Amino acid sequence: MTAMLGRLGWAVADTWTITRRDLTHWVNQPAQIVIGLLFPVMIVLMFGYLFGGAVTLPGGGDYREFLMPGMFAMTMLFGIETTFAAVAGDAAKGVTDRFRSMPMSGSAVVAGRSVADLLNSVLGLAVMVVCGLAVGWRFHEGAGRAAAAFALLLLLRFAMLWVGIWLGLVVGRPEMLAAIQILVWPLAFVSNTFVPPETMPAWLAAVAQWNPLSATVAAIRELFGNPGPAGASFAAEHAVALALAWPLALIAVFAPLATRRYRDLNR
Repeated sequence: MTAMLGRLGWAVADTWTITRRDLTHWVNQPAQIVIGLLFPVMIVLMFGYLFGGAVTLPGGGDYREFLMPGMFAMTMLFGIETTFAAVAGDAAKGVTDRFRSMPMSGSAVVAGRSVADLLNSVLGLAVMVVCGLAVGWRFHEGAGRAAAAFALLLLLRFAMLWVGIWLGLVVGRPEMLAAIQILVWPLAFVSNTFVPPETMPAWLAAVAQWNPLSATVAAIRELFGNPGPAGASFAAEHAVALALAWPLALIAVFAPLATRRYRDLNR
C-alpha cells in the first residue's frame, strides 16, 4: 500500500510539473491565446447579427439565445485543434522523446497536457459567457442547472482533448492540423449548433441529431432554459443522458489509447 501511494504521489507531482510547463508556454505566447479566444467571439457576431435575422426557430424564440449554447459547445470541440497542435509539435521537436528518457511517470505527460488544456478551456468558456451576456443571452433555470450545463461542456472538452492527444501522438506532425480541421468542422456544422435539425433534410437531420456535439448542445439548452425545438426523436428526448454518455465513452476509449501510445513510442 505504501509503495502504491508513493507511485501515485510521484505521478501526481510529475503531472503537475508538466501542467505548469504547458501553462508557462501559454503565458509566454499571449498573442496566440488572444487569437484563439477571439475567434469564437467573431463567429458569434457573424452568425448572431449577420445571419441570425434570416433564421426562424420552430416554436419561436430569440436566435442569439438559441445560438449561444451551440457556440459554447463548439468552443469546447474546437479545443481539439489546440491540443493536437501542441502534442504533435512536442513530438516533432523531440520534446516528447526527452520526456520519455527522464525518470518520470509514464502517464504524466499526457495527463499534464489534459489538465493544462482543461484549464485553458475554462478561460475560453468564461470569455464566451461574457460574450453571450453582451449579445443578450441569459440562463433562466437557476444557478444549479446552469452549473450542470457548464459541467457538461467541460466534460465534452475533457473527452475531446484525449482524442486530440491521441491524434497528436499518432500523427506526430503539426502540419497535419489542416486535416484535423477538415474532420472537426463538419462535426460542428452538421449538428444543432446553428439551426434546428428539423429544418434539415430527413437524412441529414438524423445525422445531426446523433452527433455527440448535438447531444451536449440540446442538453445545455434545456438546462439553461434557452429556446430549442424539443423534437420527437430518442436523441432529442434523452439529450442530457447522451450528453453524459458520449463524452464518457470517448474518454474510456481514447484516454487508454493515448497513454498506451505514449508509452509505446519508438518501440
